[in-house]
Amino acid sequence: MAYKISDACIACGACAEGCPTNAISEGDGIYVIDADACIDCGACAEACPVEAPAAE
Repeated sequence: MAYKISDACIACGACAEGCPTNAISEGDGIYVIDADACIDCGACAEACPVEAPAAE
């Protein structure tokens, strides 16, 4: 199950920096996760200061 970033995202980029598979990229105002590349490791959730990434 891939992670998804909620509207709580403040576009700081912390999640993208912590992603070991580079599955996260900057979207339109918030970051987005490529579900096919996500390995469900939770590194993005740990790095996020506003808890925007969560398991779907």
